[in-house]
Amino acid sequence: MWGRALLHIILILGVVNSIMLQSVLNIIPQFLQQPLFWVLALLFFSIWQFIRNKLRMDIVALLVITFFSLTGILSVNEVFAGLSDPNVILIALLFIVGEGLVRTGIAYQVSEWLMRVAGASEVKVLILLMLSIAGLGSFMSSTGIVAIFIPVVLAICSGMHISPKRLMMPLSVAGLISGMMTLIATPPNLVAHSELVKAGFDGFSFFSFTPIGLAVLVLGIGYMLIARHWLDNGEKLASEEQNPISTMKGFIEEYQLAGRAKMVVISPESSFVGKTINELNLRSQYGLNIIAIQRVKRLRSLSIAAYANETLQAKDVLLMDIDMSEADFNARCDEFSLKAIELKGEYFSDHAKSVGMAEISIMPEAESLGKEIGKLKFRAKYGLSIVGVKRDGELLQDNIIHTELKLGDILLVMGVWNQIIEMGNKSRDFFLLNTPEESKHVAPAMSQAPHALLAVATMVFLMITGVVPNVIAALIACLMLGKFRCITMKSAYQSVHLPSIILIVGMMPFSIALQKTGGVDLVVKYLLHIMQDLAIHFVLVALFVFTSIVGAFISNTGT
Repeated sequence: MWGRALLHIILILGVVNSIMLQSVLNIIPQFLQQPLFWVLALLFFSIWQFIRNKLRMDIVALLVITFFSLTGILSVNEVFAGLSDPNVILIALLFIVGEGLVRTGIAYQVSEWLMRVAGASEVKVLILLMLSIAGLGSFMSSTGIVAIFIPVVLAICSGMHISPKRLMMPLSVAGLISGMMTLIATPPNLVAHSELVKAGFDGFSFFSFTPIGLAVLVLGIGYMLIARHWLDNGEKLASEEQNPISTMKGFIEEYQLAGRAKMVVISPESSFVGKTINELNLRSQYGLNIIAIQRVKRLRSLSIAAYANETLQAKDVLLMDIDMSEADFNARCDEFSLKAIELKGEYFSDHAKSVGMAEISIMPEAESLGKEIGKLKFRAKYGLSIVGVKRDGELLQDNIIHTELKLGDILLVMGVWNQIIEMGNKSRDFFLLNTPEESKHVAPAMSQAPHALLAVATMVFLMITGVVPNVIAALIACLMLGKFRCITMKSAYQSVHLPSIILIVGMMPFSIALQKTGGVDLVVKYLLHIMQDLAIHFVLVALFVFTSIVGAFISNTGT
């Protein structure tokens, strides 16, 4: 009895709810009930937020995902379809490839080559940069090329003391133009080629796009030579003048290290051969302080930390900090069968990619307080050497190895960059106080540069030949970089710019939503209606403009 009454109540409530819902729907305007309206409204909302630049772009993308899911316009699988898109995975993998080129020093060598060829001419740098990007982007993802060259451009701008805005825009423009150079340069080319073949027409050849791309490239270079002047308001340069940046040159002057750097080669008959640095006791007895060791291994020059237990070998190149006259140094070289090498640059500045310096300070409760520097076993623990000490702003110039450490002392340490970074992360007695600008351009895996080039060459070859999909070619390159220790797992994950990935994934559902709600079909029918009596050239112009506008906000491949 109660069950039948409950059933009647449920039926009555259902009828009442349906009547109320229908009444509400009758009140709401018809266009507000169309999914297409809300898709377009969300599209314009996103564009407006991008223009206002109040919300982060990745946050806007996450809001788009949430809206499509909650409104039921798209299913969960459709909303997150970008996460399974090979192009998104490809972009993430190419960030890792770029990290490999940075860690092995290749990216900075390219920047040095561009600066060497172009000299002090910003015009030459811009032209060579855009030509390089367009050429490389013709055979692989332009997004990946831009990601790879970003540190190159930043290094060039730093070296030329100009705002990055003046070269970052040409970098991006050249990446876009590279998609017009060959058939495989960008996915839309392949999509158009595939549709032509499906329709029974001859597809594009590999270089069908090249004449158009070359013409656009020339025009793009000409335009950027003019537009670069509008991209720099001088703000960064002004801030740099107000906040001077520490450099190795500044440390050299501040700690009066000029003239103390020497490089020597160990002869086979030298008494150094087969002995450890600790056994030789060079610093305390002879004033010879080994900063780092360069050793050729498997046709590659390696920079090795000067640990106390490191055994020296014949033909090793020693980077030394000396505290003696030139005549005494030459006498020591003759005594120990060492051959002096001419040192380029000022106090190892020419070796700043592998060997560096940093200021450190002692912790308040460190065990090293009150001990002499020579008794800290600093070299044995960290593979670094203390080359300068400041106390109360004054430089201590006497024999520093007998100086007792006090709280507040600032020590200048020098050695291989990897050891400086490791000491800063792990030391309990000292903390990194200041590092020079050169630390941003460190190449911790410089010796692996040939392997990195092999990995990139393999990826480009696989992409050109089409033996495997582009995403698999990039994955193979990443695995090769990991195998050859060009990258670490930590550096690989940190190199992926997640905000960019989220932005791409979040905006991709727009193409699905516009197709699903009939927005694309509606626009196509409208265009056909208004252009049916126009000449083919007007139709071509209209399609070009419309595609450019739509592609500015959603995936150009989907467009």
